Amino acid sequence: MGLCTQEFVTLCLLGLVMVHVSLAQDSPQDFLSVHNAARAQVGVGPMTWDNNVAAFAADYANQMTGTCNLVHSSSSYGENLAGSTGDFSAIGAVNMWVSERQFYNYNTNACDGGECLHYTQVVWRNSIRLGCAKARCNNGGTFIICNYDPPGNFIGQRPYYADM
Repeated sequence: MGLCTQEFVTLCLLGLVMVHVSLAQDSPQDFLSVHNAARAQVGVGPMTWDNNVAAFAADYANQMTGTCNLVHSSSSYGENLAGSTGDFSAIGAVNMWVSERQFYNYNTNACDGGECLHYTQVVWRNSIRLGCAKARCNNGGTFIICNYDPPGNFIGQRPYYADM
């Protein structure tokens, strides 16, 4: 009876560890859910995950693991980058971009008092496909990239239409 109880406890603990590890991974849904929640707040439809866009993001993220410098790629995709000296989650990165909403002035279609272009790319109405990746840097930091297709942030255009 004691051996069965020990095996059961071991299996339960192993199961909890596996659930914790799977929850800690940055899945496409982790990236999508925060993006789509921000888009819904301004009346923009949801994006879908695109494996081709994600493959581009993953390739670029893996190239940056040596330096972890936030250098934009030269692609035809829209792009948001985030970096951290420690671990950084998909949800944390996207929430950081979305927090720039406070600096976006819809009336002037400009950033007031801070950066807002990461936010406007997140909610850009014409961007409908998303692909993101996360890589660990050689220095222990984290590099996160999201690419958007089609890209946004065109000068003179609004990211979304608000009821005035």
